[in-house]
Amino acid sequence: MKTYRAAVIGCSRMGGFIDNEVVGARKHVPPYSHGAGFFACDRTDLVACADPRTDVMAMFGERYHIPKTHQYTDYREMIARENLDIVSVATQPEPRAEIIIHAADHGIKAIYAEKALCASLPEARAIVDALQRNGTILNLGTNRRWSALYDGMKAELDDGDLGPLKQLVIYMTGTLFNTGSHIFDLLMRLNGDAPVAWVQGTLPKGGDSLDGDLLLEDPLGEGTIHFANGVTAYALNTGRGLEVDAICEQGVLSALNDGQEFMLRKRVVVDDRGRTALETVPFPEVEPASSTLALIEDLVHALDTGEAPRGGSAGQIAYANTEVIFAMIESHRRGGARVTLPIESSVRLARNSKPHQPQYTA
Repeated sequence: MKTYRAAVIGCSRMGGFIDNEVVGARKHVPPYSHGAGFFACDRTDLVACADPRTDVMAMFGERYHIPKTHQYTDYREMIARENLDIVSVATQPEPRAEIIIHAADHGIKAIYAEKALCASLPEARAIVDALQRNGTILNLGTNRRWSALYDGMKAELDDGDLGPLKQLVIYMTGTLFNTGSHIFDLLMRLNGDAPVAWVQGTLPKGGDSLDGDLLLEDPLGEGTIHFANGVTAYALNTGRGLEVDAICEQGVLSALNDGQEFMLRKRVVVDDRGRTALETVPFPEVEPASSTLALIEDLVHALDTGEAPRGGSAGQIAYANTEVIFAMIESHRRGGARVTLPIESSVRLARNSKPHQPQYTA
């Protein structure tokens, strides 16, 4: 079978070295970084990399056996020269749209983009347009979509034994771009990627990060997401951490400690008057696996077969995720009003932050 030529743009933390920070973590089964995923996948050949910081890129090249002749400070030159099939864009959100669009317009057929997708809603639309006109597929690095642990939760909900899904409650949202992108994608995945009808949100620290239409920092956000199929999700910032309750007509399924354990409670009759209560029942153990490797293998399968990856056709799921982020912000700007989707937003993330220095060793 064909081996696909892959390259990473942005060779820092998520690009190549985050594995060193999570050694032994059950929920982060290696490989975890983009580079490590391509290096481990038997259907991809990691042949090149690009980053303006030559020192970081040199360490990436050493780790993943990429010679200096295939290391580029200009990603455009790399795409022009390397005959690539798949490109990872592991930069920060602010420059990501330009890179994704250039890759799609210059022959790249599959893109693995780090989350959040980009820095503004108009940029997200431009990305979708570029993917559509070129037939390019995209998976966003919201890894829980490819997590074997959450796959087990999704399968139980889809089985129908608990009855229809009614509400989702998640107890950690974090900053909207860095963490909220993960959270919103998980909520959408558990609800079968139903379209979002409206959002009502708030930024707990107020407008501190807003300067007109510019977001100078990634803001904390939380709120309510109502889906077109009638399911309502409550995305909260609490001290409970990343845990989620899926509340169904006949029971509740909870993912605890970010999917490291699950609790299943089914509604049963408890007395002769027909009253019911939730009773805990066993939930099957799920063996954790690398979500990064599963994401890359999903792209490979899509390239092999022409089927859409889990990220959807032409990045629609990544766009829906981005729209929820900006709907939260727009709701806050409108005094907490309910915002009906689709929306327009002129807000753009425009931080002036320095690049993170990766952790080169465990």
